[in-house]
Amino acid sequence: MEALERIQPNRQVVAFILMVFFSQARSERIRYSVREETENGSFIGHLAKDLGLGTGELAARSARVVSDDDKQRLQLDCQTGDLLLTEKLDREELCGPTELCILHFQVFLETPVQFFQGELLIQDINDHSPIFSDKEMLLNIPENSQPGTLFPLKSAQDLDVGSNGLQKYTISPNSHFHVLTRNHSEGKKYPDLVQDKALDREEQHEFSFTLMALDGGSPPRSGTVMVRILIMDVNDNAPEFVHTPYEVQILENSPLDFPIVRVLARDADAGNFGSVSYNLFQASDEIKQTFSINEVTGEMRLAKKLDFEKINSYHVEIEATDGGGLSGKGTVDIQVVDVNDNAPELTISSLTSSIPENAPETAVCIFRIRDRDSGDNGKMICSIPDHLPFILKPTFKNFYTLLTERPLDREETAEYNITITVTDLGSPRLKTERKITVLVSDVNDNPPTFTQTFYTL
Repeated sequence: MEALERIQPNRQVVAFILMVFFSQARSERIRYSVREETENGSFIGHLAKDLGLGTGELAARSARVVSDDDKQRLQLDCQTGDLLLTEKLDREELCGPTELCILHFQVFLETPVQFFQGELLIQDINDHSPIFSDKEMLLNIPENSQPGTLFPLKSAQDLDVGSNGLQKYTISPNSHFHVLTRNHSEGKKYPDLVQDKALDREEQHEFSFTLMALDGGSPPRSGTVMVRILIMDVNDNAPEFVHTPYEVQILENSPLDFPIVRVLARDADAGNFGSVSYNLFQASDEIKQTFSINEVTGEMRLAKKLDFEKINSYHVEIEATDGGGLSGKGTVDIQVVDVNDNAPELTISSLTSSIPENAPETAVCIFRIRDRDSGDNGKMICSIPDHLPFILKPTFKNFYTLLTERPLDREETAEYNITITVTDLGSPRLKTERKITVLVSDVNDNPPTFTQTFYTL
């Protein structure tokens, strides 16, 4: 009880300290601003005056400045009450593309405890020029391109933000093109090249000009890149397949990477326009997984194992595309040839394991046979051993009935082990065997007999 009484006053003291601590935290913020790259030791603001404190009061109350990221970029001169910069600040390093760059800090007074929230706005200066990622841009424009056509160009990057960031693009004067500066959805600016006049490759096959990116600084900074335009000959001939459709057969047990056929298309154009590449056209997932085609040679190969019983033919469309984007279509019809790779199947539908000995023709077993192969590979012969008193009788389609050939005699044979064999006609022949046991049950068909006719006593 005494320990509890000692603990409760301590808790009250802690609660009182916390109440005083939070009551001394000011909600209003002290705001300052400074241009990036300002020299170390530069004056930020008169902190004592802005807090409404006397010049010596900061030192008397052990005031200090604490940043959110624990980096001491600010220093407080407690004697003068001035807030000073301890290092050069790089806005791009601190905030990246974010336009509003603010560093948060706190002013802490120890005696009595009091907190003040502070913000330092880092103002951007125009210390970066627009930069293009490449030294040269290359555009290929067909000579039949119409005036008014837009051609997107690669944009430049400027690490500065706001008015110091990239503002517009210009090109050196020429009679066939001009450039438009457009706004991207994220606010960035990108250039579009606009064709002003019809092109004639025979008259002029190449254009070169300088693309310049300008920011909004004063004075503005700029970056340049050379733009080369090659006028391409008109591609007026599409590839044509030498033979279509191609009809091929392939065994279903062919190995992976097996060559199936080589297609060929020719293009009457010269140079790049006459160069043809091949690919599967609008192919289903099954065809893409099963076949591959060499885009240069046009050779088709097997990429997945075939199964005649699942898919026995394929219709594959091939596209031949020239260097100018024109294309022609061809087809390959592939017939899968069945291989005897499935043994016959035997399924018992009904089985009588015991039959009376003197019964006439009796059904012992009803079963169905099946072979998933086709042709001779799927044709079957069903048989049982010849020496047994049973017969096989076809019933419906591939159903068979195993019958007794005559009444049985238990006293002669009480149990029969019968092997049903199903063999296909493929090469090599495959077979399936099923063994069944038939018990002959006794019938009271024998009267008692004496072992001898006369007895002498």
